Amino acid sequence: MRETNWAGNQTFTAERILRPRTVEQVQEAVAAATAVKALGSRHCFNDIADCPGGVQIDLAGLDPVTELDSDAATITVPAAARYGDIAERVHAAGFALANLASLPHCTVAGTVATATHGSGRRNQGLASAVSGLELVTADGEVKTYTHHDGVVVGLGALGVVTRLTLDLVPAFDLRQDVFDGLPWASAYEHFEEIQAAGYSVSLFTNWARDTIDQVWVKGPGRPGADFFGAKAADGPRHPAHAAGIPADNCTRQLGVPGPWHERIPHFRLDFTPSVGNELQTEYFVPIRHAEAAMETMRGLGHRLAPLLLTSEIRMIAADELWLSPFHGGDRLALHFTWQPEPDAVRALLPVMEERLAPFDVRPHWGKLFDQAADYPRLGDFRELADELDPGGKFRSPFVRRHVFGER
Repeated sequence: MRETNWAGNQTFTAERILRPRTVEQVQEAVAAATAVKALGSRHCFNDIADCPGGVQIDLAGLDPVTELDSDAATITVPAAARYGDIAERVHAAGFALANLASLPHCTVAGTVATATHGSGRRNQGLASAVSGLELVTADGEVKTYTHHDGVVVGLGALGVVTRLTLDLVPAFDLRQDVFDGLPWASAYEHFEEIQAAGYSVSLFTNWARDTIDQVWVKGPGRPGADFFGAKAADGPRHPAHAAGIPADNCTRQLGVPGPWHERIPHFRLDFTPSVGNELQTEYFVPIRHAEAAMETMRGLGHRLAPLLLTSEIRMIAADELWLSPFHGGDRLALHFTWQPEPDAVRALLPVMEERLAPFDVRPHWGKLFDQAADYPRLGDFRELADELDPGGKFRSPFVRRHVFGER
C-alpha cells in the first residue's frame, strides 16, 4: 500500500522509503540513489515531497539531540525536529523563536525548505531564523553553510538537510484576543493599524459575507472590547468557527497571558491541527496591493465560499532568501483552507491566479497552486542546483516544473 501525505490527497510514488538512523546512513543512501527526496511531516499538499521511482528518506530516526548555545543565542536541531518539540526547551532556557507557524506539528527542515512563515507586520518567515545548516549533497558529501541566502529555502532541490541552526530571541509572553464581525470598510481604511495592533494579527473570512468573521490579535496588551467595529468574542473560536468547527484544538484565547510558544500558533501540539484532512492554498502579494487583492477575492466570493472551511489574511515581513515569497518586500498572505474536494479546488486555482496576476502574486511552495512565480534570484538558484546536483538526482517532477520551467 502506497503512503500518502498528511491530507491524503497525494499518494507517494517512490519505490522505497528509507529511515536512516545516522547522518552516515543518509550519506550512503543519497550517494547510492539515482533519484532521492527527503520527507518531513508530510504537511505539503502538492507533489513537492514525491520522488517517482526513486527513494524517499524519512529523517525522523536521526539523533534527536539538540544543542542550545546560550552565549550565541542559537539552537541546533535535527531536520525532523518539530517546532512544538523544541519550543519548551528554548523557553526554559529563557529564549524564544521570533516566530512560529500556525501549526507547531511541522518539522523544522520541511517548514524552512518551503518558506512556511507564521505572521506579523514586523515578523519574517521562519526560514529567516536559520543561521546555519548541514546538507548532504548528491555525491554523499556533507556541506555546512552559514548565512547563505540561497540554500535555506531549498525545496529539496539541493540535497538532504540533516541539521539546522536557528537564531533565538529573549523569551516573551503574549495574550490572544479574538473579535467577531469586522466590517470590510474598517479592514480597508485601518489595515495598517489593524496589522500593527499585535505581535501577530490574522483575519478570517469566507469572502462572501458582509463582514470579516474573526480577527485574532496576539500581543502583549489588551486591544479593547471594540476593535475597529469588531466585537470581542464571547468564547473561544476556531478559525473555521463559521463552518461549525469547535475550538478544542486551538491555543488559549480570551486574553489569558501565556508563553510565546503557547500563543503564536493557532493550534495546540497535543491535538490534530486545524481540521485534519483539509486542503490548503496560499498566495502572497506586495503589501501595496493589499486592498486591491482583497477586493479581487471578494469578487470571487460566490465561488470560493462553497469550497472553503475558512480563509486567513495576514502579513509577513520581507527577507532576502532567494526563493522566499517574501524576498524583496513585505507581503500580504491570502490563505485558503479548503474542503477535501481536490478536483473542484484545482479547477478554481487558475481562475484565482489569473485574477491575482496583476499584483505580482507568488504561491506558497508547499500548497496547492497552478503556476509558480518568477524570482529575482531564480537564475542563481538554478546555477547552485546544477553545482550541487549535476546529475539531477534531486530534480523531482515538482522541481523540474516549478524551478526549471520544464513541462
